[in-house]
Amino acid sequence: MMEQSRRTEQVLLVQRLKRLIVSFVFCLPMSLLGLLLMLLLIYNSFSVFSLHLVPTSPIQSTLSPTHLQILHHQTSTSSSQSDSSLLLVVKETSLGFIQKQNVSSTRTERKMRRFKRRTELTSAITQQLQVKSRQIFKTKVKSFLSKSSCESLFFMTWISSIESFGDRERFTIESLFKFHPNSCLILVSNSFDCDRGTLILKPFTDKGLKVLPIKPDFAYIFKDTSAEKWFERLKKGTFSPGVIPLEQNLSNLLRLVLLYKFGGIYLDTDVIILKSLSNLHNVIGAQTVDPVTRKWSRLNNAVLIFDKNHPLLKRFIDEFSRTFNGNKWGHNGPYLVSRVIARINISSSSDLGFSVLPPSAFYPVDWTRIKGFYRAPTSETEANWLRKRLTHLRKNTFAVHLWNRESKKLRIEEGSIIHQLMSHSCIFCNSSSLHLS
Repeated sequence: MMEQSRRTEQVLLVQRLKRLIVSFVFCLPMSLLGLLLMLLLIYNSFSVFSLHLVPTSPIQSTLSPTHLQILHHQTSTSSSQSDSSLLLVVKETSLGFIQKQNVSSTRTERKMRRFKRRTELTSAITQQLQVKSRQIFKTKVKSFLSKSSCESLFFMTWISSIESFGDRERFTIESLFKFHPNSCLILVSNSFDCDRGTLILKPFTDKGLKVLPIKPDFAYIFKDTSAEKWFERLKKGTFSPGVIPLEQNLSNLLRLVLLYKFGGIYLDTDVIILKSLSNLHNVIGAQTVDPVTRKWSRLNNAVLIFDKNHPLLKRFIDEFSRTFNGNKWGHNGPYLVSRVIARINISSSSDLGFSVLPPSAFYPVDWTRIKGFYRAPTSETEANWLRKRLTHLRKNTFAVHLWNRESKKLRIEEGSIIHQLMSHSCIFCNSSSLHLS
């Protein structure tokens, strides 16, 4: 009975609530009800009907020149391209209004404008940096050379990271200054012109030896040579740099232009100097000779000694720019200098004023036999051979190219040819560089 009474009370409560809502609605002012009805009618009319106003005169088109250019581009492209959402779709009526526009295309246009602004800003900043870099390179080199009385000017390039510059490379600098203490070294490297590079070179500068690490400014260095146009084409992407690391080919070109602009001696960083090079002028070394004719069969560019503005260097630079191939190892380096000089008659070589030195000058050991220079003798026969080899090297050789690709992982054994040569050419002779791994 109690449950039935509770249900009856709930029903009565609902009925009272309904009567209250109805009475509230009927008690509203008639003006408010009329307003609600009018809003409903306006909403329905807009959702069902559309109004067409006929103007008395045409209105000028509101399309911007940018819109018209994009539209022109769209109409000139193929049908497959016109379907792309990247193109702006514009439909203009005779009244001059834009009635339809693709939303995603509008976003793309805004992105294009932003990209253009960023590109222009980047270009401006790049130009400023290039001018700044050019001024820094020019000023630094000028200041370095004016303050230093250089009996000889040396150049090296370092195209790898500073972390990979080790004892082996430092010893090349050490042997250089051993026999040329009053010379100047310009080390051209993107990675070396920093605090860490200064720290690596500090043992040399603390001894008063003159060495300048500096970032290259290719635009400034290549200016007024055929390398300038080649570099511009490279930056524009008009040809492929190939599979050979671009840094390697830039180093091949950089050494030629630096010598052409300044004159001096270029050395790779895997060379041990055995005696002074100061008396050598306008020379390049042969790597191999023909066993029958005894004439050189291949030259190398690891050691180059030339005067400023030498015509042979210009021929090398022109050959690089004209025949560049980034897919063949050595094509723009050792093979390049070999090609150019092979085309020169013996009589013209004297006219150009240069000499080709025999392999004993810079390349006394072939890369296939370099391992023998790192091993200590294990018998009396080997010891005798080693003594004769050392005597020959000290008499006929100015520098030894170590063929870093083949020797960089070899351990220098005590008593080996390399160990004895380094003992003769060291400045910091108690350092661990004589016991490299």
